[in-house]
Amino acid sequence: QVQLVESGGGLVQPGGSLRLSCVASGFTFSRYDMSWYRQAPGKERELAAGISSTGGYTNYADSVKGRFTISRDNAKNTVYLQMNNLKPEDSAIYYCNANRRLWGNEYNYWGQGTQVTVSS
Repeated sequence: QVQLVESGGGLVQPGGSLRLSCVASGFTFSRYDMSWYRQAPGKERELAAGISSTGGYTNYADSVKGRFTISRDNAKNTVYLQMNNLKPEDSAIYYCNANRRLWGNEYNYWGQGTQVTVSS
């Protein structure tokens, strides 16, 4: 079965850093674009960062650009989100997403979410 298992969330002070990890299984990881989405209470889910299947292209929300770095290790079926200089407004549940479109079908998988809380 498909699984996306996340880790690395927690409580951190403003200005601190966290690294989120998402380990995938049950599908061909290297063929999927991977993303980190986040959702804060009362707000819509937003794309924080994305990375192409090979890792050659990345994109970031303007609010995290320069502070967050998404990366992947296809040999380990893992995608990472390095978060530096965290701000209270970064507090959210962060979800790992795998996406692939092929012949009109969309394959879209989600992790369980991991809580990131930035507070003094």
